Amino acid sequence: MPAMSDSLPPRFPAPASAPAPAASGWRGRLQQVMANVPRAALGNLLAKLAIVGLGLAITVLVARMGPKVQGAFALFVAVESGLLTLFSGLGLWLARQMSRQVGSEAWRSLPMLVGVLRAAVVLGALAAVGLSLVSWQATALPYSQLWLLALAAPFLLLVPTATGLWLGEGRMWPINLAQVAAPAVVLAGLLGAGWLTADYVGRAPVVVMVLIAWVSGKALVALLTALAALRHASQRDEGHEANEAFAGRVGVTWLPSPSWRSEWRFVATIGVTNVISLLNYRASLFLVERFHGLETVGTYSVAVTVAELLWLLSSSVTVSVYARIGHPDRAVAAGMAVHAVRVNVLATLVAAPLLLMGAWWALPQVLGEAYQASLLPLAALLPGVAAYAAASSLSAFYTNHLGRPQLSGAIAGLSLLISFGLGLWWVPTAGAVGAALASSAGYIGAIGVAYGVFLRHAGLPLSALWRGVPTRAAV
Repeated sequence: MPAMSDSLPPRFPAPASAPAPAASGWRGRLQQVMANVPRAALGNLLAKLAIVGLGLAITVLVARMGPKVQGAFALFVAVESGLLTLFSGLGLWLARQMSRQVGSEAWRSLPMLVGVLRAAVVLGALAAVGLSLVSWQATALPYSQLWLLALAAPFLLLVPTATGLWLGEGRMWPINLAQVAAPAVVLAGLLGAGWLTADYVGRAPVVVMVLIAWVSGKALVALLTALAALRHASQRDEGHEANEAFAGRVGVTWLPSPSWRSEWRFVATIGVTNVISLLNYRASLFLVERFHGLETVGTYSVAVTVAELLWLLSSSVTVSVYARIGHPDRAVAAGMAVHAVRVNVLATLVAAPLLLMGAWWALPQVLGEAYQASLLPLAALLPGVAAYAAASSLSAFYTNHLGRPQLSGAIAGLSLLISFGLGLWWVPTAGAVGAALASSAGYIGAIGVAYGVFLRHAGLPLSALWRGVPTRAAV
């Protein structure tokens, strides 16, 4: 969050303290990197650990119902993710407005939040019509069950939209709560679905019950999240209005609240960019289904889920500093992005071999011998996934500071082009291993270009990635 005067009302976040001088040498550089990780990252990391634990429990529960059920579930969730990312620009637009309230200029948050929530409901309803039409015409799982997603679509979009309010303020705990609540409620529903369908494992009814549990749990949490965000926005604005005398003393100017309609191109660009990014992560699943069927998708999707655990820390760090990466001062924004990138890369390099060793033993033991087939794809995925850990921080700089989400879209598009092109060649003959190799190559090729784009726009030399940025960027 941008640094502000100590005399501002307490509802504005206080500025972070500057880091203490670090010792020389590689230990000193490591200490400097860790000192610039905000404390909020720890809370978000703990929340991510809870999310991962719940997510793994969901994966175990569904995967043990059979690779076919797991494959159908993975494809259904990929379609849902596409819906959420297509309209995620509303929440990120709101976050950008909140994070750019610097100094004496500010605007009320409730009108902005109400506007984007209304848009989310309308867009969700329109998406529901399209999903219903696809479901009516489809005969294969999971596409024939997309009517379930259509019922929940107007609610599902509320979470990525409402949490933009807290993301822009740098308030992590309500975001963490919403993120943890969703898989917790879903897991409870899946446990109930598993108990009710114990005699139907491998048949269509168990898939339907699993999908019902998923969408109903997500919709419930989405509605509660939107109500909590509305309450917080209202209290925030009322607190400022009740302090008019103080506001006049420090010269705060209340500006008219911006509307997303005036920046609809920015919102739409983010949506398209995020869909491209999602396809970059999930297109390989559909390639595997096309050439090898649902069961192979089931084992390969487990490899993807485990590999993406490497992004646990990177996403936590990026979310916690998202507001500061959006600071109008280029030095501050670029410096914080560099610190986040360095932490993310170091963490994934250490964690990747440990993750592979643990999975090599755990997957067949916990999920069953059928998931032995997940291990080689996992080994092929990890190098690319580790390299791509810096992408979230670089994307935050492009979107929240530069206001150019199309740069993120171009990087993701390059990765998708490489991975999908290689996948068309490798998947028919090499199966899931070919898909993993293609994805890994796409990640590695694109992240190299992403570094170059970032350094050019930040005005930094290549050495800044390992030496750091000696500016007031840690403010």
